[in-house]
Amino acid sequence: MSITAVSPDVSLAYECFGDPEDPTVLLVMGFGAQMLAWHEDFCQALADRGRHVIRYDNRDCGLSTRFGEHPVDTDGLVAAVTSGDLPGAQAMVPYRLLDMAGDGLGLLTALGVERAHVVGASMGGMIAQTMALSAPERVLTLTSMMSSTGESAYGNPSPEAQAVLLGGRPADREGYVAAAEKELVWASRRYGDAAVLRELAAESYDRAYYPEGTGRQLGAMILSGSRAQALRGLRVPTLVVHGLDDTLIDPSGGRRTAELVPGAELLLIPDMGHDRPRELWPRLVDALVAHTA
Repeated sequence: MSITAVSPDVSLAYECFGDPEDPTVLLVMGFGAQMLAWHEDFCQALADRGRHVIRYDNRDCGLSTRFGEHPVDTDGLVAAVTSGDLPGAQAMVPYRLLDMAGDGLGLLTALGVERAHVVGASMGGMIAQTMALSAPERVLTLTSMMSSTGESAYGNPSPEAQAVLLGGRPADREGYVAAAEKELVWASRRYGDAAVLRELAAESYDRAYYPEGTGRQLGAMILSGSRAQALRGLRVPTLVVHGLDDTLIDPSGGRRTAELVPGAELLLIPDMGHDRPRELWPRLVDALVAHTA
């Protein structure tokens, strides 16, 4: 693991797998999740298929730059948005998805990578879409996984999944790890594994426990608005992947993304929720290798 500056204000923690001479695949993680959520074995499986893989912590997460000087009350943010007080909500949040997309592009620049295949999951898919829209000359292909377009009519969570997402976790290690089991609400119904969720939670807690960043990341998603019109003009080869068991971002989010992007390929995967269970890695790796060929 290394840390490098990607702009005057942001440094990112990252890790590379495989041969730098191979085509680069940049993996962009989602809301509140460290790069650990791209399991190292998954990254290595891609590297073994001839890809130079980079995973990294988004700003305000893991070991990357934190924006603690801008505290955000998540309940207050949601209340402001719900009541229509957009100026108030905007004043709370110091950055948007475009800034987070700039971080990923800045990391590629810092590592001497001119163009890359960009793969984003969940919020990471939103960031990856924004990278392709803002700098299409840098993005060889886009893969938007378990994500959506920013339109309020698509990709909405079930009430149960939303309650878990916004409910937070206990601050003590034992409680934090135990609470990870609640994420089974959006996991694959067939392959969801509480032990796997607890293992990732423990590893994440020990590496860099920082719940304060999630309010700002949530605000960045909410306040960045719809990408629908821009996606209609995107000319980057695009693969959209979505699990049919996903209750956190409904599969309509993936379907809508593929509908908007000209020529996009849509891969709907049975027995996949808002997760990447090990049992489905062969299918996901095959799809990514084919798309990034």
